[in-house]
Parts: sequence; C-alpha cells; structure tokens
Amino acid sequence: MSLRPALVAILCPREFTFSEDAARIETAELAGAADVKTFRLDFDAPLPSEVLGADALILWHNIPCTEAVIASLTRCRALIRNGVGYDSVDLQAAARRGIPVCNVPDYGTEEVADHTLALTLALCRQLFALDAEAKRLGWKIEVAAKMRRLRTLTFGLVGLGRIGIATALRAKALGFRVVFYDPHLSHGVHKAVGIERSFALDDLLRQSDVLSIHCPSSPETRGLIGARELSLLQPTSYLINTARGDIVQKAPLFAALREGRLAGAGLDVVEGEPLRTAEEAATPNLIVTCHAAFCSPEGMIEMRTTSARIARAAVLGQPVWNRVN
Repeated sequence: MSLRPALVAILCPREFTFSEDAARIETAELAGAADVKTFRLDFDAPLPSEVLGADALILWHNIPCTEAVIASLTRCRALIRNGVGYDSVDLQAAARRGIPVCNVPDYGTEEVADHTLALTLALCRQLFALDAEAKRLGWKIEVAAKMRRLRTLTFGLVGLGRIGIATALRAKALGFRVVFYDPHLSHGVHKAVGIERSFALDDLLRQSDVLSIHCPSSPETRGLIGARELSLLQPTSYLINTARGDIVQKAPLFAALREGRLAGAGLDVVEGEPLRTAEEAATPNLIVTCHAAFCSPEGMIEMRTTSARIARAAVLGQPVWNRVN
C-alpha cells in the first residue's frame, strides 16, 4: 500500500488576492516533496478536514490558528505565517504539540520602511491638503504654516528591529534627528546605527515630532499608545503606524485628531481594522492606507518563496528557520 504524498495547505482569507489558487511559486519550490493546495476561507471558519491532516500550513493575513485548531492537527510539522507578524497563532499551544511556528520577517523590510517615510512626508509637507487645494483651482497654500522643515524635527521610533533600523536610516538620510526606544535591545546599538537612544517611552514621546511604531503586537505592546501617551506628544506632532493596529488605541487617537491635540496621523494599520464608520473615515488630518505597506510584486515573490522553502524543510524532516516559538 502506497503512502499518500505530503500536503502543504495554504490558507487564505476568501477576499485576499495576493496568492493565486494554483500557487505556482509554492508548487515549484515544493516539487518532489509535497503536494500544494490553496484553501480560501471565511475568517474564523472551521478548517476543512483535509487542512487538519496537512503536513504543513502556510497562513496568510491573520487566519486564526487557535489552541483548538492546533489540537485538531493530526500530521502538522510546521505552521508558517506568510508575513512578519504571528499574533494570530497560539505559540504556546503549538510548542506543547512540538509544532514549530515560523514567520518571514525580512521580506517587506524595504517596503514598510519606504511606506513609513511616505506617510511621514505626506504629513510633514501637507501633500494631501495641497493636492486638494490645487484641484479646487486654488493657489493660496492655505496650509503653509503646517509645512515643516525636516532637519528641525525629531523622528522617534518605538522598536528597532529590521524595519525599525531601515526606517531610522531613511529618516536620518532625510535630515531628521532620530531617536528610538526599545527596552529589549542591548546597550550600544544606537552607536552602530548612528542614532540616539531613549531609555523611557515617556521621554521619547515628549521629544518626538514624528512618532513611528515598529514593535510587534504582543501582550506587552497591545494598547501601548493610549490617551495618556498621546497627551505627552506635542499638538504639532504626527503619529505613524505601519506595525500592528492594536498597538495604538484608536478611540483616543481619533479624539486627539478631532480636537486638535495632535497635528496628524498616518496609519497603514488600525485597531479593529478596517475603518468601521463614516465618522471614523472623516477624522481630520488622518491618512489611512489598507494594511498595504508590505506590498510589492518583488516582496510577494520573496515572501512566498521563503515560506515554501521552510515548508519543504519541515515536510522533509530538516531543520526549519525563523522559528518564533
């Protein structure tokens, strides 16, 4: 009796379009090691029995992998998050089952850093307001008083991982004074990157003209920036978040924007995304993009290739990498 071939199941939200059903990249990388099948699912829908019996799962865009789901897996040798964040996977439950959880932490480093600076420049140079005025056939530069010289500003980062470093170097090249806060890094990192370090979040907030979020979502960081923290920023400051939406509390942020206690915000991610109401969408001095900072054809190819190679190693019984549990 022949054994069935190994199966790598790719789990995608039904509306997600970054991966085609044929999974050409993954199929090529896994040739000779496993069959590949794409499953398009409604969020939080029960997983098909074929998925529960797969040898590895590649998880797109926050498909939840809870303790109950992990307990139902019968042959799984690896759970691979197709992206940087892995807060959608119960790491402890997977570890108890001896299942590695891996991510792809480096595929979108350039894209997210570039997107962060794009949002920053759009706010500091008032690009959207100027665009709207020009298209009204006006030429008064009504927002002139809000347009800032970058070399006079402090760019503060919360978190200095791969994307944080890439962003810091870009901000530094544009002339910002760059300062970061990251309690998990060893001493001397700031010297290697050529920027300054703050050892207290409150201190960073008080001096930041631009505050940019680059830490992962975790019990430590969820809700990290709330009403108290926002009150420490100057009314002329901007907040940028290209990390995870739940790090910045949406209600106090939007209230600060409506009440003029913050000059603006550029968000690629939002708590409870997407935006839920017309009132939220009408928040003044707010730029929102669609959790798209990671996007580029080059980045998608790199991410899918890496996750498929990790899956190949797992089904062949070889060591995996980028393990987070």
